[in-house]
Amino acid sequence: MSVASSSAIVVRAAEARDLPSILTIERASFSDPWATEAFESALAMRRMSLLVAEERPEAGGGGGPTLLGYVVALLLGIEAEIADLAVAPQARRRGIGSSLLDRMTTDLAATGVGAVFLEVRVSNSAARALYASRGFSEVGRRRGYYQHPVEDALILKRETVPP
Repeated sequence: MSVASSSAIVVRAAEARDLPSILTIERASFSDPWATEAFESALAMRRMSLLVAEERPEAGGGGGPTLLGYVVALLLGIEAEIADLAVAPQARRRGIGSSLLDRMTTDLAATGVGAVFLEVRVSNSAARALYASRGFSEVGRRRGYYQHPVEDALILKRETVPP
């Protein structure tokens, strides 16, 4: 990950104060974004996990932390689903998505999750490359899954290795 030496990227559990930034990133990233209530539910439900990546200036760097991305997972017993993942447009191609996905996968494995699933637009080559680099492989297709525009979703899966 190429991050400026004057800042550090930290992945942490999301908090209610993060919602405005999460919503901004969500709306900039998807043509059919989640509603505010969906993220509020993700924060409140025990079977959901919401992590954020923020950039913190080094001491003396000035300014406060900046939220760069987030990932949401739904825990379903020994399986989980990555329900949403996005990185702010200005922060893409810096390894933020990889850091979020790696941390979430590690956290899920630590709770006993053996397999993680997700859906991705067929046309989203950047996301597909990210998921492939993290060990996800195609296991199915949902025709017409996305609506704006209508497009198929690929179903991807990754086995986890408990720590």
